[in-house]
Amino acid sequence: MDKALAIKGSRRLLNAWAFYDWANSVYSLVIASAIFPIYYGALFRSAGIEEVHVFGGAIARAPLISYVTSAAFIFIALVMPLISGIADYLGNKKTFMKFFCYLGGLSCVGLYWFSLENIYLGLVCYFLGLVGFWVSYAINNSYLPDIAYPEQQDGVSARGFSLGYAGSVLLLVLNLAMVMAPQRFGIIDDGSQSAELLAMRYSFVSVGIWWIGFSQYTFFHLPRGFKKEGARTHIIFNGFRELQGVWRQLREAVRLKRYLGAFFVYSMAVQTVMLIATYFGEEEIAWGSDSERTTGLIVSILVIQVVAILGATLTARASSAIGNISTLIIVNALWLGICIYAYSLRTPMDFYTAAGLVGLVMGGIQALSRSTYSKLLPDTKDTTSFFSFFDVAEKIGIVIGTFLYGFVAQFTGSMRNATIFLGLFFALGIVLLLRVPKRA
Repeated sequence: MDKALAIKGSRRLLNAWAFYDWANSVYSLVIASAIFPIYYGALFRSAGIEEVHVFGGAIARAPLISYVTSAAFIFIALVMPLISGIADYLGNKKTFMKFFCYLGGLSCVGLYWFSLENIYLGLVCYFLGLVGFWVSYAINNSYLPDIAYPEQQDGVSARGFSLGYAGSVLLLVLNLAMVMAPQRFGIIDDGSQSAELLAMRYSFVSVGIWWIGFSQYTFFHLPRGFKKEGARTHIIFNGFRELQGVWRQLREAVRLKRYLGAFFVYSMAVQTVMLIATYFGEEEIAWGSDSERTTGLIVSILVIQVVAILGATLTARASSAIGNISTLIIVNALWLGICIYAYSLRTPMDFYTAAGLVGLVMGGIQALSRSTYSKLLPDTKDTTSFFSFFDVAEKIGIVIGTFLYGFVAQFTGSMRNATIFLGLFFALGIVLLLRVPKRA
């Protein structure tokens, strides 16, 4: 490889880093947000049941997937410090990024065999897909201060999200065509399952191929990693020691500490909304027929992705004009309004409107949160540990958010009540962001 390509701040290196969003965002769209939630709900409806006996008890379908999601993020929060400790000392974080990329991609292929009869196998593939996506994504995030200068980070972060939305929409459109007209793709009813559901299973395979295939461009250009200086002792558990070190440094970095507190709270709500939005729409909106439900949900996700490209760009420009923290406060206020509005959603048009609003703020808050954290970091080469701390905080928040959402939905018998509950986190996020000092 031409060593010039790995020069910090070079256009080709920045593009290669951002391109991983193009590769892996198909998972977050097709699997986490669009096709899989529809397929999951259709399995239960076709079987005429609303709950399944699993893990020693009867659990309704919505809380079940929420609890499995929480378990996956507990695992992610535990494994990330281990990986960061090893990667920092061996200087090979790209190797770990590849491993979890391939684990996630192959797990997507494994979802082809997801069925109520093979519920444990299916849930394991769903679990490992989440692990592969989020861990490889976290490692890619940790490269940001290594490959971009502070003045470049907002722009390249937004570029990554925009590429991710564009690429994932392209694959989703293809998957939508397969689901709506499976016969044109040679997909026919196999006797045990409709052609529409079979097309959804093929879409899971397409995600794995896309993810692994396009990630090769990123892997070709990213540096192997940066080997940490000093003796290599206690490598396995050193990541947890490094998190303790990060925590100690946060005592002196007041701006970073307060920002992380705010991020923990509002990110908990953002990620929960993104993970359960389609399950909410599938269960709570009056679509009519099954085909109208499938089409409506996929169109809603497309609306989110297309608008999110604009949202990420507008948020980056707003941050340049009024600052990152002020922009995040405004975006959190918009999220709060969306949660209140979501309680009253009934018709498909209501859901489409909510989808457009979510798209406007979804990409912006993710891209800006990532670059704001990177800007507030102290001068250090130990970026993996700091981003590991960032990601552990995010994942613990997701565990709490998805568990509480599932609990509130199961306890009250309605997912609507849980949307108001999430809105409280955005309100608290605004309060905590207001406490972040404007200057160091």
